[in-house]
Amino acid sequence: MTEIVVLAYSGGLDTSVAIKWLHEKYHVDVIAVTIDVGNEKDFSAVRQKALKVGAIKALVIDGKELFVKYFLFPALQANALYEGQYPLATALSRPLMVKLIVDAAVAEGARAIAHGCTGKGNDQVRFEVGINALAPDMKIIAPAREWGMTREETIAYAQKHGIPIPVTKKSPYSVDENLWGKSAECGVLEDPWVEPPADVYTWTKSPAEAPDEPQYLEIGFEKGVPVTLDGDVLDGIALIQKLNETAGRHGIGRIDHIENRVVGIKSREIYEAPAATVLIQAHQALEAMTLSKDQLRFKQKVSVECADLIYNGLWFSQLNRDLSAYIISSQRYVTGTVRVKLFKGTCNVVGRKSPWSLYNLGLATYDKGDKFNQKAAEGFIHLWGLPVKTQAQVQLLGDKEGPLSIMGPADTGEDR
Repeated sequence: MTEIVVLAYSGGLDTSVAIKWLHEKYHVDVIAVTIDVGNEKDFSAVRQKALKVGAIKALVIDGKELFVKYFLFPALQANALYEGQYPLATALSRPLMVKLIVDAAVAEGARAIAHGCTGKGNDQVRFEVGINALAPDMKIIAPAREWGMTREETIAYAQKHGIPIPVTKKSPYSVDENLWGKSAECGVLEDPWVEPPADVYTWTKSPAEAPDEPQYLEIGFEKGVPVTLDGDVLDGIALIQKLNETAGRHGIGRIDHIENRVVGIKSREIYEAPAATVLIQAHQALEAMTLSKDQLRFKQKVSVECADLIYNGLWFSQLNRDLSAYIISSQRYVTGTVRVKLFKGTCNVVGRKSPWSLYNLGLATYDKGDKFNQKAAEGFIHLWGLPVKTQAQVQLLGDKEGPLSIMGPADTGEDR
């Protein structure tokens, strides 16, 4: 009986070539498993392509609801941005894919799982660490890491074997898409000095070509999760899709990022994430209104840790479970509405309100109705500055070099 290998199949260049290559190299039957995370409009074509290339079976699993509920919105609640820029669209999809592919492999009696990741990318780490966490006895095959072909050689292999591919030597971008965003790399994008060509962007208009009139949106949140758009209750999938369309039309969500990969190299990535950009900004604004200063400062540290953890393929770690518990707790009062202004590639928060707002007009106003006891400030300042005053009296003023010594040695350039 021929051994079965389940292949995480995207329909792209590497996974399409992998079907033929696995059959030639390992003499196995390949079952292609594709996970719908909002990355294709016509999955029937993807399925037929896998069968045409040589898969004995092609499964398409709808994972969009799971993706939004268990991955995207928790990442939004965390304000997860890798290196302060990347909303982690691809990275967030991988642990879900791993879970569903492992389930499929067990159901199909497969002894191995294959993926199309290269040896230089992050996804190999995400897939294999995830598979090892959920199915430690499952064999893993990485064709693109084994075959040693360049991008052009892989294209040539596909053409030689009649494998339809979505890239050419003229347009060699490697693209990944899902509900949360799109990434593009390879080709001319590998030169960080070159401005991305216009054809790289397919989700967003150029800001110069965006509408000349701004558009305002109101986003309603409950416990850190977006639930309404302009007063209309929408499920997560519909809300994200609507925001991608609307914000993309205004040129919002373009990211040109030199990022640090897990494997230790820097890469240039072009992202489009209209909905993620708008939602994270709106969520951060609502948190600023409903969380205390100490909560905000600590959560910013946790957000960085969460983003690194997701990017580095450690979703199934116990640390992620622990951090997730904190994030959920922090969102108890993050409920309210945020108004944003979309215009020519920018998204600005212009209004926010919440039943749990810590903003108190009576304390903040300088006009009539001011309830702040300004006389209390004198005693507060005395106590707040007492340690500084005490130390200055003993050390600073007693220093023979004088008060300016606290500035450190002056560099006047006289000794040069």
